[in-house]
Amino acid sequence: MSFKSLKEIVDSAREQEKPFWRIIMEDDMSERMVSEEQSFGTMKQMYDTMRLADKSYDEKLKSASELVGGDGRRMKDAVEHGKTMSGDFMGEVMGKALKMGESNACMKRIVAAPTAGSCGVMPAVFLTYQEKYHVSDEKMTEAMFVAAGIGTVIAERAFIAGATGGCQAEIGSASAMAAGGLAYLQGGREPEIVHAAAMALKSLLGLVCDPVAGLVEVPCVKRNVIGAVNAITSADMAMAGIVSRIPPDEVIDAMRSIGMALPSSLKETGEGGLAATPTGEEIARRISE
Repeated sequence: MSFKSLKEIVDSAREQEKPFWRIIMEDDMSERMVSEEQSFGTMKQMYDTMRLADKSYDEKLKSASELVGGDGRRMKDAVEHGKTMSGDFMGEVMGKALKMGESNACMKRIVAAPTAGSCGVMPAVFLTYQEKYHVSDEKMTEAMFVAAGIGTVIAERAFIAGATGGCQAEIGSASAMAAGGLAYLQGGREPEIVHAAAMALKSLLGLVCDPVAGLVEVPCVKRNVIGAVNAITSADMAMAGIVSRIPPDEVIDAMRSIGMALPSSLKETGEGGLAATPTGEEIARRISE
């Protein structure tokens, strides 16, 4: 992508009098030398794949380690029986985030958004939003472009992989992408979009990547829930007129500096954090036997 900052996208949208999503789509058209129909069609197909991945969730499947499986169904049951304090909408989001993360751990098809480890955040909030508000697939695809633009800037200025920046780079980035997309769906313009993204990302700064036994399962799957819920609250704040006092691009830069400061033991090596607890080490030994 030709944009190196969110500010550049916001400025281009204002100068060209075009929405955020179209600026990103046209940049994709130019970069890949494709038509508007092809660019939009590719993004819509990605959204369709997210929906299919959600529908194809198998509650009976367990990962090879047997650490993951069935929690998506448990969450859905809790919602259906009125056991959740957060309400039906948030409960459904939580369930979908778990389902997608479990599907990834069980080697089923998912969409990396932006990574496999954070694959549950965007689908959880976007699919649930569409179901509740009956938004068209076209509008949801536009939100996907918004999220893609945010994610690409983060990847350009910082990183999106846990191995380089910790989990803040994966779940944090996914949460920022989802928050920006939600703000757009709620009628937000460029300022609301980027401030929603900034508030989501800065709320997860410092989140370490400490997978037990080196698997993208514990605590990865449940962190997708946190990323999804965080995206919703951040979008709500932005739409209420609340802004990030630290400019969005500077929040991304801060994430980069924090990621570089993290020790290697907290960047996907499975050597620190939860992976280094007695239980975490016992699980690793059991799996390796």
